[in-house]
Amino acid sequence: MFTGIVEEKGKIASITQHNQALQIKIHGKKVTEEISIGDSISVNGVCLTVTEFASDWFTVDVIPETFRSSSLSKLTAQSEVNLERAMHANGRFGGHFVSGHVDAVGKVERTWQEDNAKYYYISVLETRYITMKGSISVDGTSLTVFGVDEKGFTISLIPETQTATVLGAKNQEDIVNVEFDMLAKYMERLLQTSNQTSGITEEKLQQYGF
Repeated sequence: MFTGIVEEKGKIASITQHNQALQIKIHGKKVTEEISIGDSISVNGVCLTVTEFASDWFTVDVIPETFRSSSLSKLTAQSEVNLERAMHANGRFGGHFVSGHVDAVGKVERTWQEDNAKYYYISVLETRYITMKGSISVDGTSLTVFGVDEKGFTISLIPETQTATVLGAKNQEDIVNVEFDMLAKYMERLLQTSNQTSGITEEKLQQYGF
């Protein structure tokens, strides 16, 4: 589990590819301070397992399913990536619950600047889990939705996010990993099964403020 608060921008040192499987070596000084073999690290919003590490690098494996369903297949040597270690249960929680399981690959359709904020409109195939002023993870970064329609959504980056994450360098046509707010997905599943199990209905959720 992650928070969507990126700890540092890492850099791809090398990529070894065999068909649709990857082994990636990533430079990152901060995330390697307290890790062990088997730990989870979010790489551009994808939860991956540490297979080897040293003081300033670690390696991860990417299986074919992840290769096909995320933007990791687009990475090359020297690409920068957002990195976050799994959250501590006793730490301050600054973002929102991010699982590291990508729901969709989005495309940056347009960007624009307004004062100190950089805006992005990102197209995705499915928007039913996205709500205005709700949370969304883009390349592992916890962000607020500022607009949504049937084809995509709008986000805005403050100057700190523009410099501290890879999103600040994204341009039109770039591909990003998108994870929807897990609360919306669980709510939909509960509503689908309400008649057989929990008795939860849309009316009851509205009654209690959802």
